[in-house]
Amino acid sequence: MALSPSFRPEPPPLEGRPAAGVLLCNLGTPDAPTRPAVRRYLKEFLSDPRVVEIPRAAWLPLLYGVILPLRSGASAAKYAGIWLPEGSPLAVWTARQAAALQAALTMQGHRVLVRHAMRYGTPSIAAELDALKAAGCERIVVLSAYPQYSGTTTASLVDAAAAWTGRTRAVPELRFAMRYHDDPGYIESLALGIEAQWREHGRPEHFVMSFHGVPERTVRLGDPYQSECETTGRLLAERLGLARGQWTLSFQSRFGRAKWLEPYTEPTVRELARRGVKRIDVACPGFTSDCLETLEEIAMEVRDAFLREGGREFRYLPCLNADPDWIDALAGIAQRQLAGWPTR
Repeated sequence: MALSPSFRPEPPPLEGRPAAGVLLCNLGTPDAPTRPAVRRYLKEFLSDPRVVEIPRAAWLPLLYGVILPLRSGASAAKYAGIWLPEGSPLAVWTARQAAALQAALTMQGHRVLVRHAMRYGTPSIAAELDALKAAGCERIVVLSAYPQYSGTTTASLVDAAAAWTGRTRAVPELRFAMRYHDDPGYIESLALGIEAQWREHGRPEHFVMSFHGVPERTVRLGDPYQSECETTGRLLAERLGLARGQWTLSFQSRFGRAKWLEPYTEPTVRELARRGVKRIDVACPGFTSDCLETLEEIAMEVRDAFLREGGREFRYLPCLNADPDWIDALAGIAQRQLAGWPTR
């Protein structure tokens, strides 16, 4: 499903000044699997009021006094377990997606400059918007790496771009590609990758789709995230030809004591094992790049939970990463936002 970590697409060089820019934005990652680097990253991430919707006066003392001191070291150890020679998997794959997207758009005749950025950590959205502007881009598409919209993630990308415009005199024209949970190309690329795994290893008894969770309160306040995850799950199951009893949608990465979207992934796979299911496959359609949440939480922690309860075979199916079918779909999403701009 995923290309080798050594895959390095070489985009054809752009001739002359770019007609537009595309900034592919992902969540972020520490610069190194060390306590200081993880602490810096978590500090920025968990200080965002979009991420933690608790009054600052209550949250910040807890963040600085408890969360950062206790969680930084434990998270650093987890990152160390998945770190690639080239760096964080999320950073590596996002950079390769951007390079592959550049190649695809250039070969289709678009004079578009593609760069990538992280909402938290480096390279920052502000720095990369500066770079696109310096290269001559007067029109820029900010392309979210999150297929399903949430105020806790997607809206924060808009916040970061808006903060940049607030301190930029000559602001380029901006468009945002913020949600594509039901995009046919996205669904098809997911299905093709999963089917390739099944041709090689056979189909499981049960298929689990695990999405990142959010507090239930965010949905009650009007966030469309849960609905969009459910739509993605339904469309993917239909495309794969799965009956309703053959698959389950769940949510992972719960943090804190508040109630988050259910069902939770780890209890779900435990229950499947207790019911006698011996083999499950788990995919994470909401993550377009493999990262800590997929490679450590799902492929290690959730796998161990399933096997401890009596399951015999657990297979994690990799994210889209730089799969060519996904890059084609991503190019289609970008081109829809570029429509009407002279890019050739």
